[in-house]
Amino acid sequence: MPINDCPFTDFKSGIYRPYLALKIINPLTNKSYKTFGLIDTGADECAVPAFIADELGHNLHAGIPKTITTGSGKTSVYRHTTKLEVYHPVTGELLYTVADTPVDFVYNLPIVLLGVNNFLSRFILTIDYPNRSFSIKSP
Repeated sequence: MPINDCPFTDFKSGIYRPYLALKIINPLTNKSYKTFGLIDTGADECAVPAFIADELGHNLHAGIPKTITTGSGKTSVYRHTTKLEVYHPVTGELLYTVADTPVDFVYNLPIVLLGVNNFLSRFILTIDYPNRSFSIKSP
């Protein structure tokens, strides 16, 4: 089921952005973490705050280490495989499951970023900035 004309969210910062309701799941432990993820067409990969790795039962530093370049410069990240579930923002219904998704766990990251290569490339995304809304569906 697609999400149509979903309003952007303002988390009290005065800046409206396209967020999706998510559950991030460690497929090995089945531990999960509910949160929101920012649709970020400028992010190559999905990035998750490092503290969530502990919540999911991942040993952060046992992940695949790599160095990435962000707007703040170069930083070290640790890649782990997760499952992402996307929920309808109004009904709470499970809409999409993206299994076996590698994500980068990043220190000092305040929000989950849903990037292009391992998430957005699986969907058709339409963003309507003047009306502060977005739509997302499977191809």
